[in-house]
Order: sequence, then structure tokens, then C-alpha cells
Amino acid sequence: MIKKTKDEFQKLIIEALKELPAQFRDKLQNVEIVVEENMPRGFTSPGTVLLGLYRGIPLKKRSVWHSSTLPDKITIYKNTIEKMCGSDAEIKKRVADVLYHEIGHHFGLNEEELR
Repeated sequence: MIKKTKDEFQKLIIEALKELPAQFRDKLQNVEIVVEENMPRGFTSPGTVLLGLYRGIPLKKRSVWHSSTLPDKITIYKNTIEKMCGSDAEIKKRVADVLYHEIGHHFGLNEEELR
């Protein structure tokens, strides 16, 4: 298994964000993107693998009453992604795929629409 440092992993996220079209990147305001080593225990049902998680209020569901809320949060689970990948290139692609998936949730897309 290939292991990356947290800094290396964060650089992959920054690279993926730079590749995101400007029309989407510019709308990512008040969104915190963090890397966690592992997903919290008991967070999912047994056998479920979680690579990333979006927490917040999707843009499609916001109103004027949400103007002073805490930032939305996208969490990427480092160890889970590393365990699934066999090369640096695979890790880079998986990080981008997971990040874009979670950003999709930020824009209000559901699981079915993201597949």
C-alpha cells in the first residue's frame, strides 16, 4: 500500500481544485475541505466504505436565512483511499473523483445524479 503524508494528500486536493472549471470553483465559498486519516468508527454500517463526506446546506436549498451559517465541510478520508489504490496515479485520480463527488453534493446533486 502506498502511503502519503497529509501534506502530500492536501496537495493532491489543491491540484484537483485547480482543475475544476472556474464556474464551479468560484462558487466554492464558505466551504472547508479537510483530510482525516480515517472515517469515524460506527459512522457507517458494517461493510460500507466511505471515501469522503459532505456536511452542510447544499446551494440549491439555501435561503437568505443561511447567510451567516458555519462553513460547509468536505472531509476526505486518506487511509481509506490509500487502501483502495495501488499507485500514485490511482491515488491522485481517486482523490479528484471523491472531491468532485462531494462538491457535487455541495451544489445539491444527490447520489443518483452523481453516478
